[in-house]
Amino acid sequence: MQPEDIRRIAVVEELDISADGHLAAVARRTIVGGRYVTRIHAIPLDRGTIGKARQLTDGPVRDGKPRIQPDGELLAFVRSDAIDSDAPARIALMALAGGEVRFTGSGGLHGSVDEIAWSPDGQRLAYTAAVDPPRFLVGPLPPVGQPARRGKKQAAAQEPSPIARRIERIDWRYDGEGHRDRWSHLFVVDVRRGARPRQVTAGDWGVSDISWNPDGRTVAFTADRGPEPDLRPRTTIWAVDVDAAKGAPGAEPREILAPGGWATHAAWSPNGRWIAAIGIVQPDPLDDISPTILLARGDGSTATSPIDLAPDLDRPIGNWVDTDLTGWMVHGRNGPMWLDGESIVMTVSDRGRSAPHVIVIDPATGSPVDRYPAIAGDIVTHTVAVAGRRGQEPAVVAYLGTDGTRAMELYTTDGSSATRPRRRTTIGSAWQDRFAPIEMSVVQAPGPGGTIETWIASPSGAGDSPLPTIVDVHGGPLGAWAPAPSVEVVLLVGRGYRVILPNIRGSATYGKDWIRPQLGDWGGVDAADVHAALDHVISLGLADPDRLGALGLSYGGFMVHWLIGTSDRFRAAVSENGVANQVSAWANSDTGPGYDQTSLLGDTLSVDGVEKLWRQSPLAHVAAIRTPLLMLQGEADLRCPPADNEQLFIALRWLRRTVEYVLYPDESHTYSVVGRPDRRIDRMTRMLDWFDRHMSV
Repeated sequence: MQPEDIRRIAVVEELDISADGHLAAVARRTIVGGRYVTRIHAIPLDRGTIGKARQLTDGPVRDGKPRIQPDGELLAFVRSDAIDSDAPARIALMALAGGEVRFTGSGGLHGSVDEIAWSPDGQRLAYTAAVDPPRFLVGPLPPVGQPARRGKKQAAAQEPSPIARRIERIDWRYDGEGHRDRWSHLFVVDVRRGARPRQVTAGDWGVSDISWNPDGRTVAFTADRGPEPDLRPRTTIWAVDVDAAKGAPGAEPREILAPGGWATHAAWSPNGRWIAAIGIVQPDPLDDISPTILLARGDGSTATSPIDLAPDLDRPIGNWVDTDLTGWMVHGRNGPMWLDGESIVMTVSDRGRSAPHVIVIDPATGSPVDRYPAIAGDIVTHTVAVAGRRGQEPAVVAYLGTDGTRAMELYTTDGSSATRPRRRTTIGSAWQDRFAPIEMSVVQAPGPGGTIETWIASPSGAGDSPLPTIVDVHGGPLGAWAPAPSVEVVLLVGRGYRVILPNIRGSATYGKDWIRPQLGDWGGVDAADVHAALDHVISLGLADPDRLGALGLSYGGFMVHWLIGTSDRFRAAVSENGVANQVSAWANSDTGPGYDQTSLLGDTLSVDGVEKLWRQSPLAHVAAIRTPLLMLQGEADLRCPPADNEQLFIALRWLRRTVEYVLYPDESHTYSVVGRPDRRIDRMTRMLDWFDRHMSV
């Protein structure tokens, strides 16, 4: 595989399943003409093992969030223009049997649509969309619901730009979004009648994760309505009667699940008696506390005292595993989802893998009765959908996930304990067949804090001979490497390198005792573990100690900077959107103050806090860096912004060290996976060439 082959990659990245379990709808992303396009495909599930995918949508579009109507007649989805990125995303409808696409009109009420959900009777859609008034903008602006004009020159000539942004809160920006000028709020529209949409919620807060109550009147959602949401963010679960007249009882949202920590992604039980959500019970949690499944009464009577359904799990709910074979462009749905009145499905991440699990409760008391994995193996689950038990119809758990080194496909199982899943598609991983396979193995490297699970990627047939070796450090640090390699790993192996992927202390999916020692000690126990993993692989005779390289993105970029500033064992290094100066990053990062607080990094509010930040800053060791360093940076990155990494580049250049700094215009933090295809190709090419140049014999 070569960098140009990125254009061949396909990703099945979103999923829904019909209520009877007979049909799935998936969104498949490809690159056409240098742009990402996404089309919806229908997959029959009632015959054979692999269903023939039927493409439903076409054109230069990004069609996502497929949602099948409860009676299985219509498909709703969100359509964006793949060419005009300024055009608002709209709700599209089409018959699942095929036919024309039609749109529900916004009525000039809102901008781009974010999420959609069918009402239980299939008559209405709830959705979220950006609304006025602007939060910070000053000056004359067109209403948010005004249709976008085609062509940037025309838009620039006719649409005024803001005079200023008057900012009083620190949540005005977010990586990948830019300025957060407007909130998304809840709307409802009658699909059958084609009526004008009706806005349900409003205020200086946003709505996400919408879920209908089986009563067909109430919608639950996630919102942060605390007194200081920018300083102490805490999302909780709210519910609103979408049919209540303004000012009538139920018209105002009420809080129905509010643990001490936070909660998101609510789901009602089939009878509406219970509501489950992902969340944390403990107030002000640190990063070593993993989110769990919480359960409260659907009427909100136990909102502040929800039941923790997995208090002993010590593993995060959701997919916390790093591999870009899952696409990264969309957030997967990882539960909770109800199979029936007593069984809840959710994704659990454990030791670098993630898979659907089932929790069984007592439907009368809500107490947990049983918990088990629905699937076992070296898999990474990106998104889940379920068809609950209905009469004689068996339950179906469908998921998009990787299998070993294979890219994502659609799989199904019946939700019983650790059954073997059935693969239902080939449209997600067939692109891999044209390239030489790579070998993935795993070793348990002895480390100062315990064994370090370490993946080793090698060229097929390389055997046990020592090869030039790159250690790749994941992001987070609450990430974890998986049995599914990232594209950069495949490319490096294709060039003849071994790649070492250690899940060092601080990695999620191994429990709080593996995370806690790393909090407030960046460059301490984590760096020791990187060296220990490398030493072990060298002792196995697999790595050439004279030809070692280091690679990493985000926190991995920090670790690259730290390793080459505190050791001289590497011949070459590539950092991407890393961290150099924790002192300046505290305020320059979009999430800096809050992130530094939960990870115990320090703050700039006292001499001791600044000293703690500086002690964990690679810039403090810049004079010792002599390893050739390639720095790759998204110019629009708000998470680890250029202003931070430029300090390291300028210092290295001033010291006349071998360093190169590459800026990618308009790209945010994870552009290596979600950025413009030609920029991703350029990034991969430069990375490979840098290692080849500086690690050759």
